[in-house]
Amino acid sequence: MSRDRSPRRLRRRDRNALVAASLTALSLTASGCVVVHGEREVLPATTRAEAAKALQRFTDAYNAADKAYDRSLDADYVTGALADIDGARLTAGHANSPGGNAAHQPLKLSDAKFTIPRKAGWPRWFVADAHANKGGNARWLFVFTRHSLAEPFQVAYLTLVAPGAVPAIKKDKDGWAEAVPADSPELAVRPQDLSARYTTYLKSGGSGFADGLHTSGWRATRAKEASRPGLATQYIDEPLTNGDYAPLALRTADGGALVFFTSHHYEKRTAAAGASVPTPDKDVQALTKGEIKQSLTLEFVSNEIAVDPKRGTDTGDVSLLGRIQGLTAAQGE
Repeated sequence: MSRDRSPRRLRRRDRNALVAASLTALSLTASGCVVVHGEREVLPATTRAEAAKALQRFTDAYNAADKAYDRSLDADYVTGALADIDGARLTAGHANSPGGNAAHQPLKLSDAKFTIPRKAGWPRWFVADAHANKGGNARWLFVFTRHSLAEPFQVAYLTLVAPGAVPAIKKDKDGWAEAVPADSPELAVRPQDLSARYTTYLKSGGSGFADGLHTSGWRATRAKEASRPGLATQYIDEPLTNGDYAPLALRTADGGALVFFTSHHYEKRTAAAGASVPTPDKDVQALTKGEIKQSLTLEFVSNEIAVDPKRGTDTGDVSLLGRIQGLTAAQGE
């Protein structure tokens, strides 16, 4: 049920092919010609100065889009989970307030810190960690990614975490971080399997995840809301790992990893005979297709940040530090 954004992907492939060709260079050495493939070199994803510029460009575009309720204004600077979550919010806002956001308050970021991994190949990516004038005392973590030099950096993941909650990241003598491959067997759960393991856990429970708000707490909330007088709620959870929804991971100082990943969720509310589904708020209505007669199915995209311990450690349980979920569509029946 995930979306591919095929036209965008095709354009990206075309650009990638051109850039990959341009990155192949010849350098003369004393022994002759050496072919250097840029896509194979282990390099920092970007410079710290360029990372700061990317954060500012995103913030400017985000504020413009929020003020106008116009998702086209930041479309070049968001992708993946964030594009779905915030794009739907802007779409609903525009439907209900076509003149713009009267309650707009510009997002202001301060005390920004950048974690930039050295890696080979695409995508290149980095993490920005900043304090904001919204969200209380939480730190805002942005994951910027791009698939070629022809593209701007785009934010694929945004999560809020408590100050001090993120474990120390492993860095080399020059301050560069280490990207962990998605198929790494060194962790309790391979990053590429984390979305599937998490959605299975939400459905069936079991071991593998530490208790917390986004694990045992979420399951408990669902169990409580699954059956209420006159209304039944069903949940469907799916992994989401393709393209710009792919997990990204940084090596932590203790040998584990900090993993950003995405999941896909459905919540179907069905009214009993003679009852009706409670009328949703105006933002949900703006994203709803069909007429709400006996049921309403809500579709969500969620992005999470998790601490994935090194395989063989005492606990072995994955801990979720944060999760942002947004309604992306709804269907009435």
